[in-house]
Amino acid sequence: MIKLLIKLAIVALVANAAWHLMTAYASYYKFKDAVAQTTQFGNDKTTDQLKARVVALAQDYDLPIGEDDVTVRREMFHTIVDCSYSKPIDLAPGFTRPWTFTVHTDTFSEAPMTGK
Repeated sequence: MIKLLIKLAIVALVANAAWHLMTAYASYYKFKDAVAQTTQFGNDKTTDQLKARVVALAQDYDLPIGEDDVTVRREMFHTIVDCSYSKPIDLAPGFTRPWTFTVHTDTFSEAPMTGK
């Protein structure tokens, strides 16, 4: 009986850690997709406007990203956005570990760029 309780406790700890990781990665992937979509259809925006939009998206997803954490640059038909953030994740009760997420999008668009 004790063996079964220990196994169930281990399964519960693993499930808890997996849940917290999954929710953090879900926010990361949703944010990354939103950034890619913003840059894909943002040819009429300047790099400063795109940077402000990326920061606003980060706030929408409750991610700790500020203006200084985001770089946006344009090279020919590519819009490149780089940023990273660290988020604490509860892997077990009483055990929190900072997890670093890096966002890099390189979006190609043939539409004419009107913003610089």
